[in-house]
Amino acid sequence: MKEVLKRGFMSFALSSFAGLLVNLIIDAVMNTSFTTGFTSMSPDYVALFPSVTIAAYVNILLYGVIGATFALSAYIYEIEKIGFIIQSIIYFIITSSVCVGITILLWQLHKYPSAFISTLAGYLATHIIMIVIEYRKLKADIKVINELSSDKEQR
Repeated sequence: MKEVLKRGFMSFALSSFAGLLVNLIIDAVMNTSFTTGFTSMSPDYVALFPSVTIAAYVNILLYGVIGATFALSAYIYEIEKIGFIIQSIIYFIITSSVCVGITILLWQLHKYPSAFISTLAGYLATHIIMIVIEYRKLKADIKVINELSSDKEQR
């Protein structure tokens, strides 16, 4: 359990830092090249807070929560009593609940139905691709194990 929490904390820290860095680069490029006063956060999101600074801090915190969610949720794949498909469904439910919820808040997607639907569709498609790739890898691993096992029995 200690290792899982360590992984979650590290992912939180890395995701927060990456989010900060990406926003900093976007803001710097936009403010030096195109417009002044640009912020990489939705104006509707910023309006939820008393200042842009607090909105930015919460934004960075939420990036960390997304990273920690993915890292901590990956623990479900280490539970051997649960089948791969059930693990994948549980992982999808946990990560999508947190990540889509945060995305709705950050981008104010509830105000833009088409953006909301396309975000959900993209998230679902990404997870389906990940599940198919992981399933194929798992199947190939099982095939190799079975071949090694049959070779061992033949000796």
